[in-house]
Amino acid sequence: MDLDAYVAEHSHEWRRLELFCDRRRLDVDEIDEMIVLYQRTATHLSALRSRAPDPALVSRLSQLVLRARARITGRRRPSWGALGRFLVVGFPGAVYRVWPWWCAVATGFSLLSGFLIWYVAGNPGTAAAFIGPDAAADLVDSGFAGYYTEFSAPTFAFHLWTHNAWIAAQCLASGVLVVPVFYLLWQNALNVGVVGGVMVSYGRADVFFGLITPHGLLELTGVFVAAGVGLRTAWAWISPPEHLGRGRAVAEAGRSAILVAVGLVGLFAVSALLEAFVTPSPVPVSLRVGVGATVWLGFLAYVVLLGRRAVAVERVPAERADPWLAELWPSTDPARAWHPTHRPHRPVP
Repeated sequence: MDLDAYVAEHSHEWRRLELFCDRRRLDVDEIDEMIVLYQRTATHLSALRSRAPDPALVSRLSQLVLRARARITGRRRPSWGALGRFLVVGFPGAVYRVWPWWCAVATGFSLLSGFLIWYVAGNPGTAAAFIGPDAAADLVDSGFAGYYTEFSAPTFAFHLWTHNAWIAAQCLASGVLVVPVFYLLWQNALNVGVVGGVMVSYGRADVFFGLITPHGLLELTGVFVAAGVGLRTAWAWISPPEHLGRGRAVAEAGRSAILVAVGLVGLFAVSALLEAFVTPSPVPVSLRVGVGATVWLGFLAYVVLLGRRAVAVERVPAERADPWLAELWPSTDPARAWHPTHRPHRPVP
């Protein structure tokens, strides 16, 4: 390759591309021309690297290609739109896709906890074996109710938030191993079953359910979702879909788990506020339970309505979907990949 002749032939294209990179605003025709020049310059750079690797020229064109690519694709910046996509599409869609898993976890946990409450309540000696007779009496007299007022409400809420988020993170992170998830669920079911059984056996069932229900509905649902997503990740490794390899199936399940993990941080913040401020409040039990149940049902409705809609939009062509949701959920079809004639808004201002 005659390097001087090559530079003389194409230098005007490189200068033109540099001009576009320096301009603050481009019209439609200039954007299209810039894309063509970017592609040509990238080809020139590849040819120079393989045939005439002049360090100075290669460095210049490398920087020019990077600048052009950044200008064409745009820089992603945190925006309210990204938060909206996450809240409206990402999180509810990820939770809705795995609803059979966390519903199965919730059913199994509820049955196990209910059995333990019934068994401990009907066999007082069992409670003594678990926590001792003195501890059981103290739990009934003041220990259980005093737990919710031992610390100031803000401090208690922060402790609950971090504690529950840590439990969910363990379920999500260790899900592929399966056993740790069941161990964490067993620990929580045993705690609920023994404490509930002791309270019921002493005739304080009203106190137990009146205090645990306002926040427990939402809090335990978050734990169930985390455990279900973790187990779903394990199943992606054990039995991946036929059209996906094991590695890709686990990677996709892991990406979904990350969305769920971020969303559960907010869910546990709400449940912590309920437990710290609503559960110990001096208002009628029916009002406390009503507030907790309303928040819990609101979360379920949020997941079902928005999650089902997000999944439906993902499965249909964008032109047939709700236009607003179609914009929030970009198509993953390679045939609809980015092209200057496909995007409704060009990234270059």
